[in-house]
Amino acid sequence: MQSLKHKFESWKRGHITRRSALFALGYSLALSTTLFSCSKPDKTSQKQGDSASSNTATTANTTNTASNSSSQKVIRIVRSKQLTALAVLEKQGKLEKRLADLGYKLEWPEFAAGPQQLEALNANGLDIASTAESPPVFAQAAGTPLVYLAANSSDGQAISLLVPSKSNIKSVKDLKGKKVGFQKASIGHYLLVRALEKEGLKLSDVQSVFLPPPDANVAFNQGKIDAWFIWEPFVTRNVQNKVGRVLIDGGNGLRDTNNFYSTTRKFYQENPEVIKAFLDELQKAQIWSKQNQKEIAELLAPVTQLDVPTLEAMHSKYDFSLVPITEKIITKQQEVADKWYALGLIPKKVDVKEGFLTPEEYAKITPQDVLAKQ
Repeated sequence: MQSLKHKFESWKRGHITRRSALFALGYSLALSTTLFSCSKPDKTSQKQGDSASSNTATTANTTNTASNSSSQKVIRIVRSKQLTALAVLEKQGKLEKRLADLGYKLEWPEFAAGPQQLEALNANGLDIASTAESPPVFAQAAGTPLVYLAANSSDGQAISLLVPSKSNIKSVKDLKGKKVGFQKASIGHYLLVRALEKEGLKLSDVQSVFLPPPDANVAFNQGKIDAWFIWEPFVTRNVQNKVGRVLIDGGNGLRDTNNFYSTTRKFYQENPEVIKAFLDELQKAQIWSKQNQKEIAELLAPVTQLDVPTLEAMHSKYDFSLVPITEKIITKQQEVADKWYALGLIPKKVDVKEGFLTPEEYAKITPQDVLAKQ
């Protein structure tokens, strides 16, 4: 089996395969598909992504360590191409200025989805990731020294199960025996399991087709899969193009987990001022995003490749909220880990608490207005 480093080198060359190693050192992380790759990157995005990739082999000596030259340290935060506060944070440029004052240069590399982010995180190709609940569990099972930095709102309505617009599939029960596409180890994977279980079905009752979002989008448009569990803006694009329709979404209690921002233990220990600055500015972007429906739509229309009225209508699918990490959130994350172990998709039981900080540590990096929600 390829080593994790070799697999990450393959990613750098631009080859996204269906089977990325599910576990490190013998097990490899499953490929994911974040909406970060919801469209073909523009030239600027490609240059930034290529830069982040080409630097991976040397960052161990040059990035996130004390510089012995006049060059700045480079911090890499994943790029979001959704209607999110993280995307707003990049577009507004306020974090770049704040980090520059601290002696850091900020880059925004782009990844297909959460699993790919955490592969890169473990291979020192990314510093702060943004994923749903499942990728961190798979990463922990692979031995990644992960730290959960902050929790975000669930935004369940922003993830949907699509079927072709003319499909005769009318309910989740009709999926039995059908081909369902999703990013392995992603929120789509997790919600499919939950949706099937609610109808008395198992994951083995459908034909699972593991595809990262760009590949799944092609397969869905070509009629090669019967359904697709995916997030925005893929959902809205396919509905607007009359290619697909929403069968169910993650709202109404189907999604009971959070999104997370995460890093490695080493980065957390060596860069507390960066993490605090990031979360402070992110919270400001969350508040601004919630209060400025039209403005965020205008700001992110080029990013999402959707028109302003459509983005304004999508605004209600997102809560734009950081939430404090509590015992309840940790317990729910443990339930997710136990589910994947019970399904035989991770090789060992995971104690998710190993990736969470103490309340005292969270108090030092979490914005005060977020802590006040406890």
